[in-house]
Amino acid sequence: MVSPHDSAPSPAQAVYAISVAAELAGIGVQTLRLYEQHGLLTPARSAGGTRRYSGEDLTRLHRITTLTGEGVNLTAVARILELEDTIARLRAERDRLRAAQK
Repeated sequence: MVSPHDSAPSPAQAVYAISVAAELAGIGVQTLRLYEQHGLLTPARSAGGTRRYSGEDLTRLHRITTLTGEGVNLTAVARILELEDTIARLRAERDRLRAAQK
């Protein structure tokens, strides 16, 4: 028997349509497209070109809406996200190096 957890998409699996992602984020579809135009999100595309968002995209979208809700403009949001991504990448590298030393 398959449990409900076995059928849940992985965080990286792009399964949400733009309307669902916008609804889950509490924003409009046009706002979501604006974020994409500013390079804040890059959804996967289906073979037919339809945008598909992952759980990771939704997490990032939540971070974007939090920042914009605090009055941060989209250029600054892009820079903040870039720095946060760099920090995460460096931490992962640090952890990998520490594990290799053991």
